[in-house]
Order: sequence, then structure tokens, then C-alpha cells
Amino acid sequence: MPHNVSLITTIAVAFGLALGLGFLAVRLKLPALVGYLVAGILVGPATPGFVADVGLSQQLAEIGVMLLMFGVGLHFSFEDLARVRRIALPGALAQITVATALGLGLAVLWGWGWGAGLVFGLALSVASTVVLLRALEDHGTLESVNGHIAVGWLVVEDLVTVLVLVLLPPLAGWLGGTAAAAAGRGIATTLALTLGQVALFVALMLVVGRRLFPWFLWQVAKTGSRELFTLCVVAAAIGVAYAAAELFGVSFALGAFFAGMVMRSSALSHRAADESLPLRDAFSVLFFVSVGMLFDPGMLLDEPLRLLAVLGVVLVGKSAVALLIVRIFSYPLNTALIVSAGLAQVGEFSFILVGLGLSLGLIPVEAQSLVIAAAVISIGVNPFLFDAIEPVRKWVLERSPRAREVARPADPLAELPATVDPAHLTGHVVIVGHGRVGRRIAERLAERGIAVVVVEENREAVERLRERGVHAVSGDATDPAVLIQAHVARARMLVVATPDTFGVRKMTETARALNPRIEVLVRTHSDEEAELLRQDAGTVVFMGEHELALAMTRHVVERYEAPPALT
Repeated sequence: MPHNVSLITTIAVAFGLALGLGFLAVRLKLPALVGYLVAGILVGPATPGFVADVGLSQQLAEIGVMLLMFGVGLHFSFEDLARVRRIALPGALAQITVATALGLGLAVLWGWGWGAGLVFGLALSVASTVVLLRALEDHGTLESVNGHIAVGWLVVEDLVTVLVLVLLPPLAGWLGGTAAAAAGRGIATTLALTLGQVALFVALMLVVGRRLFPWFLWQVAKTGSRELFTLCVVAAAIGVAYAAAELFGVSFALGAFFAGMVMRSSALSHRAADESLPLRDAFSVLFFVSVGMLFDPGMLLDEPLRLLAVLGVVLVGKSAVALLIVRIFSYPLNTALIVSAGLAQVGEFSFILVGLGLSLGLIPVEAQSLVIAAAVISIGVNPFLFDAIEPVRKWVLERSPRAREVARPADPLAELPATVDPAHLTGHVVIVGHGRVGRRIAERLAERGIAVVVVEENREAVERLRERGVHAVSGDATDPAVLIQAHVARARMLVVATPDTFGVRKMTETARALNPRIEVLVRTHSDEEAELLRQDAGTVVFMGEHELALAMTRHVVERYEAPPALT
């Protein structure tokens, strides 16, 4: 029996406590991750009793981040990123700027200096990708337009953070850090080298990775070994992430994300996502435990006012800025609330930034403690913010006329042009969502001369549809005003083609109130959802696996009953 089993001990204690406290949290109607955070606090160095290995826990948590980002990449294509670039890029940059300025203001007020304030503000400006993805998955919005915007927003944040991590050491001397940290290459050289490394990594993934990874995954799948297939998926996620960090200076998270994006071109991408799911869930738990281990409860008593000020920046300042930016871009209130709630926390990149700032002599130890305390509290509060999205949206749109007017600024894409022939707005089909499913439905109906009006939250998609002569309205279909603009009162059918099924009941109620004879078609992914939706008379429910089984059965029966081919 080996004498040093710190790895096994850390994993066993972390998983055991996380299971027990996570179960208790769920029974108390709290998010399970609150239990995971408490488990980390209990085994951390700031509390008495057993103390787990903090270094090992953080490395294990990094594996969870890699696997999680790899899974996101498997479902998030370059096309998805391109569709949300108009809001994700300027929005993320503006939000980082404002949040950094707020953190800088606090640091200067506390007498830390400009250099410390810059690092402190940047640490508060970036959100945790793991927390956001878990919240989006729990609410079924990861693959929706809102989910794409939020994830794209954080991808931009991660890219900016990577650049900051590379540029901070040569700038440390000018910012008031140690002289040794400032030695080395100049700013221009460092910036050019960093951008060149990132560009080379992306080029290799696009040119070589998109061909090599899917081909190799197919070769492994042909062996018929499930173990080898799972091993191939995990090796690709962790191997590419490690290579990206070591060879190109890209973070583990971004490296794994790009690995998943290139693997997505494989026909086996869905199987790869399913095979890696148990590992992703298990190691993501270790991430929350490791965050809890860094928390010192004494901060609540030692620096309560400063901690409240930092939480104000994270929970209020960042959220308000994100909400305002999304609304300026004329996106629906629901999109603005989801993005603002997802950004109201700090996580893994914040720890890396303050750790580097501390090693360079830029920030005091107190700054690191405040960031960690704010991270633990904001991560624990974040699920409740997501749960409050629907009540807030409902109050704004239904109970406050003045707030409703603010929530719906003048938007030319929110209503059909006056030039649309009224004949096309009677007996037509209203399609909610123009993704992979909605796009195919709209194209087939157009080929048969059936009039269609598309309702889509992605404003860029609506612009492209109108350029092609397709009648489209921008907005959230759960808002009655949006369906009214789509002339659902005179429509023959309403087809809900979005993967988000939480708002289907609201859309159906609005459509029936305006048009009692309308037929509603919806898609779902589970038997429970299908049974619930079928309770509404006049609603036809399609479930992906069921429809696939019917199509395959129909093909088999047709081929089986057909006379054999003559040889």
C-alpha cells in the first residue's frame, strides 16, 4: 500500500462530500452546486479538520473545464459564432471596459494604485464559462439563440483574457510591479508574437484538425470498441487543450473548445458528446469543490464593506451593463436577462489573473482574497438569478406598461414592412425559430408555394431572411406582441421549431387566444414534455427519436415488401 495517496484521498473526499451536500441542497430546493461549494469550503485550508490538496483539486478541476468546453465545441460551430458576432464582440468588449473601470475605481479609492486597479478590474470583468454553461444546460437554453449569444460573449472574454495574461508580465514594471517582471521582450513584439501564435493555432485546427480528427474518430469507431472510442474523445479534448497551452499560449479551455468545434464536422459528433458526458459532469463537480476550497469565510467578518462593494460590481454593475448593451442592439428582453444573469459571476480566469498579478507584485493579497470570496458568493447566487429571469420578464411585459414600453424600443425588424402583400398574411404558416429544423421547414413550404412568416430572435438572421424576400419578424415569441406582428391571428398553423420548450405553453396560449382555430405543431426531446404538451387540444407533438424511428421503420417496411430485384 503506497504511503502517499493524496490524489485518491482528494478525489474520494471531494466526491463523497459533494454527493452528500449536493443531495441535501436539492432536497432543500437549492441548486446542487451550492452543496458542491460548501463541500469545498469544508475541506479547504480555512476550516478545521481534514484539508484536501488544493493544488491537485485545481488540476482536476481543469480537466473538467477542458471536457466541458470540448462538449460545447461539439455543439457550437463557427457558423454559430459568426451569427452572433455583431453583438458578442462589441458587447463583450464594452462590458469588460466598464467592469474594469468600476474595479479600477474601487482600487484607487482603497489606495492600491493604478496597476493593481487594472488587474483587479479585469479579474472582476470576466465570468466563469463553467458556471454559465451549467446554468444554460439546466434551463435548456444552451443550443438556443440566447445560449449562442451568451457563449459567444464569453469566448470573446476568454480571448481578451488570454491576451492580457501574455501582455501583463512585460507591462508589470510600468504598472508598478516588480522590475524583474518587466524585463524581456517589448510590448509590440509580445503582442505580435501572441497574436501570431493564436492565429497559427486556429489555422492548424481549421486546415489540419477539421480533416484529421473526424477521419481518425471514424477509424476508431470502425474497430467496434466502445472503450477505444471514448478514449479517443477524451484524448482529443485533453491532448489538444494541453498542446494549445504549451505550444501556442492558448488557454486549456479555449484549446478544448476549438478541438470540439473541429470534431463537430464528424458524423459521429453526437456520439462523441454522449460518450464524454459522464466524465464532464463528474469533473465539473470538482471545479466547484476547488473554488470552495479557496474561500476564506473570515473575509465576511474582516472586510464586509469591501466585499459588498466588489459584489456590487459583479452582481449589479456587470449585469446592468450587459442588459443595457443587449437592449441597445434591439434584442428581446429575455435575451438581455439571460446574458446579464450569466455574466453576474466570476470564476476560473479571474483566479488566474489575480494569481499572476500577485506573483508580479501588482496587487495585494487582500485583492486576491476579495476576488475569491466574490467568486464563491456570486457562483452560489447565480442559479437564483437564472430562476428569477422568467418572473422578471413576466412582470415587465405584463404588469408595468411603462417598463413594457422601455422593453420594446422602436425596431424596424420587430414588425413586417408595410409593403407586404396582405394576401400573404392570411392562411399562412408562422414558424418560430429558423435553426436547423425551422430552416428546412421554411424552405420546403416555400418550394410548395405556401406563405410563411418566420419569428426569430437572432436579428442578423432576420436581416438575411428579408434580403432573400422571406417575411420575418425579430423578437421573442413568448411575447404576445411578437406573435401579433407575425399576424398569428389570421394564420392557419403555428410551428414551434426551437429547441427551447420552456416557452411553448406561453406561445400556444397566445396563439389560441388570438386564433382559436389555429393548429399548433411543436418539437420536444422527452416523453415527459411530449405528454404535457399533448394535453392541449389541437397541438401536434413531434419527438426527435420517435420521428426518426418511424422514418427508419417506414423505409424498412417499404424495402421489405417490395419485390426483390432481379439479378
